[in-house]
Amino acid sequence: MRPGVRRASRKGMEIIEHPSPNHGPRRGGLSPSILLIHYTAMDTAEQALDRLCDPVAEVSAHYLIAEDGRVWRLVPEDRRAWHAGAGAWAEVEDVNSASIGIELANDGAAPFAAPLMDRREALIDAVRGRWAIPAARVLGHSDIAPGRKIAPGPRFGWRRLARGGRAAWPSAEGPDVDLAAGLHRIGYRAGSVEQQLAAFRLRFRPGAEGPADPKDLRLIGGLLGET
Repeated sequence: MRPGVRRASRKGMEIIEHPSPNHGPRRGGLSPSILLIHYTAMDTAEQALDRLCDPVAEVSAHYLIAEDGRVWRLVPEDRRAWHAGAGAWAEVEDVNSASIGIELANDGAAPFAAPLMDRREALIDAVRGRWAIPAARVLGHSDIAPGRKIAPGPRFGWRRLARGGRAAWPSAEGPDVDLAAGLHRIGYRAGSVEQQLAAFRLRFRPGAEGPADPKDLRLIGGLLGET
């Protein structure tokens, strides 16, 4: 389908087909088990669209959502987009081969636009329905690459996603757990323990700083009790 043609999804959501050349086959027989969310860190969605479709840049994602809620499909879901880079989660070391990547038009500092947030949830529902991706594997780039990436950042609104069953969140604090072992059990693999803690806090305690404290350990324990 040529760029710019709109096609309604099964959920009635309009998708703008804008193929990127930057993709390949999924490796090792992997299929999507992770939904990975990014922000573009660019001024406009159109700038991000150009970069994600530039063969010289060698980056892409499966979807891009604009501030006004427009959704572009850049790479077919059964193909390996180039959005994760180096990183790992639980048993997955080639995250690109095991994930669907969604880019959100946001500069990393401003609040996410309301139409984008609404469309984000509809797209997550549609993708998860096709691939049976569990809520615990709806992740941010910061989760799989602690110390290297901070997207989708502290303004993303993970708790809102969790209220709709679209992401993991502890319903209550649990017992204290060992920091390194607890983070490992959640799925954190890349980076140092300190970097993993920073990534965990970015999602569950934005603004928290310093060494791990009892609140961190109880939140980790509560999250483990949910999975």
